[in-house]
Parts: sequence; structure tokens; C-alpha cells
Amino acid sequence: MEADQFDRLRLIRSAQIGPVTFLQLLARFGTAGAALQALPDLAARGGGKAPRIASIDDVEREVAETVRLGARYLFLGDPGYPTLLGEIENPPPALIYRGNIDLLARRCIGMVGARNASAAACRFARMLAQELAEQASVVSGLARGIDTAAHIGALAGGTVAVIAGGIDVVFPPENAELQEKIANDGLLLAEMRPGTQPHARHFPWRNRIIAGVSAGTVVVEAAPRSGSLITARLAGEAGREVMAVPGSPLDPRAQGCNQLIREGATLIQSAADVLEAIGPIDPRMVRQGRLDFEGGPVSPDADEASRRSVANLLGPVPVPVDEVIRQSGIVPAIVQTILLELELAGRLERHAGGRVSVIA
Repeated sequence: MEADQFDRLRLIRSAQIGPVTFLQLLARFGTAGAALQALPDLAARGGGKAPRIASIDDVEREVAETVRLGARYLFLGDPGYPTLLGEIENPPPALIYRGNIDLLARRCIGMVGARNASAAACRFARMLAQELAEQASVVSGLARGIDTAAHIGALAGGTVAVIAGGIDVVFPPENAELQEKIANDGLLLAEMRPGTQPHARHFPWRNRIIAGVSAGTVVVEAAPRSGSLITARLAGEAGREVMAVPGSPLDPRAQGCNQLIREGATLIQSAADVLEAIGPIDPRMVRQGRLDFEGGPVSPDADEASRRSVANLLGPVPVPVDEVIRQSGIVPAIVQTILLELELAGRLERHAGGRVSVIA
């Protein structure tokens, strides 16, 4: 592993460093090594203690375990990193994978749905995925129900499983054999370090990768307020095609899909419908080259008056960063600097949709 990649891994594994903060730090300091050195001072300006920085020993142990598992790293900006995923608001700075990374160079289509899906919906998802995999990589989350059916259907043609835990952790347990098949014949992706058990907060992070890497996402059976609808919302926010399979109004598991169609999602009944909806191959879907953060613009430092002004506008209710900029009247770059300082000090939390709130 190159020295800069090692530093990037240390940075993203450090406390209070999320994908958005990671990108802001690289944009400001040029390299992950320089950002690591600046963390204590930035946190102090935000009124807090320096975040716990991942130690060299901890990262070395993680890298060694990843190699032992037969997995590899894919960093944002590497030649194999999908362009579409890099375009979302909070792309994962580092991914761990097993399997055929070339599947990400194909057009990708997400497919998600209910865990307690009906037999008919699982059959439809399996057949749909099998047809789509002839021309695209089918991406899903390896959950019970629709996800499992989609992976099984697409396995022969090409499927990508994005999991919420570590690359070596199986969830749900009954999918152990399928997960290993995907690692051998498809592609298994994880954002978390090896050994990480999946928790509730990890699944929305996994969902953003499914939506982000895909040109469009198909929902097959989903209850209202389900994780599948979160994936659909993230796909829509990223400017990707949202598609849904209609169902009986008498089945609660179809309510989410029917709702999506009412709100403008494309109605899907066949693989041809999906391919027509996402259109011809987008030139952005080819692999992108290495990103260069060197020599980027340096964000200006903020004065105390600006820090007080921004802090006074923040509260426990999430508010869009754009609104903070508008109401404060402060240059956007300075506002972003102040928010970065507050986050590193452990006083700020970032939410989906570019919103922030203070931590009580």
C-alpha cells in the first residue's frame, strides 16, 4: 500500500471523520498526511479536544487482516473507483472488496426490496435480475427476501453485493454460502473495517453505496418507511433513475412501490422497461482516473466573530448548510471551515441532504 493510501486510511478510521469531512480536509490540506497533522489545531479552534486519530499500529493490523482475508482496498480516486459513486455527496473514501472489480466498470443497476417479500415478488426479482445481468451488473445489499433473490438471479451474469459490516462478517447468517459465492464469482463490497458487526446505523450507509454506484435503482415490494425506500430516495437525490414494480393495493408490502410510482418513479414490468428507463450507457460510467488533491484551494481561517455567528445559528434541529450561509452572510468557504472545526471538536453532526446540527 502506498504511503498516501495508508494516510487516507488512517484519516477515515479516525474518530469524527466521515466522508464529507474527509473530502473537505483533503481539499484544504492537499494530502491526508497534512490533514492528520492539522486535526488537533482544528479541533481546538472548534472548542473541543482533538479527535482520536487512528494509530499506525491499528491501521497496519487492519491492512494485514484484509490481506489475510484475500481482500483488497479501493480508494476514492483510484483507477477502479466508479465515477458515479464518486459523484454523490458523501462517497466512501475507502472500500474493501473481494471478487471481480471489473463488474463496477459495467453499467450497474440497483435492485432492493422487502425482507419479508412474497414468493411471487422473489420469483419476479430473480427472473428480472437474471435478464438484466446479461447487460449490466445487478447491485443489492445481500439482505433476506428481494436482495437475496436478485443476487441469485444475477450470479451467473454479474452481481455486486454491498454489505453493512466487515468483509468477513456474514449477515444474515443463512446467506453465508451465497456471500461466499458472490465473493468468488461476483463482487463483494464493504465500507467497514474487517470484523465490524453490522448495526442499524450502518445500513443507510450501505444503501447510499447501492444507490450511488447504480445508474438506476429498482424497488420490488417495499413497505412505507422501509430501508428500500431510503435507497430509492438516495438514488433520486443523486439524480439517478428510480423505478418501482407495482403491486396489489391489498398487500402492505406493495404500498411503498405504489407510493413511489405515484410520486413519479418509473413503473417497471420487465427488464426491457429498466433498460429503457436508464437509457444508453453514460460516458461517466467508465472508470475514472486518480483524483489529485494536491494544490487545491486553501480554505481561509475564520475569526472569532464569524465562529460565534455560525454557532448561534445552529441548534439540535438539522438545518441545511446553505441556509446557515444565507443567514450568516459569511463567505461559504469560511462557514465550511467553521463547521469542519466544530465537527472535529465533537460538537457538530452531519445529516443526509447537506444538513447539520449541534450535538447536545
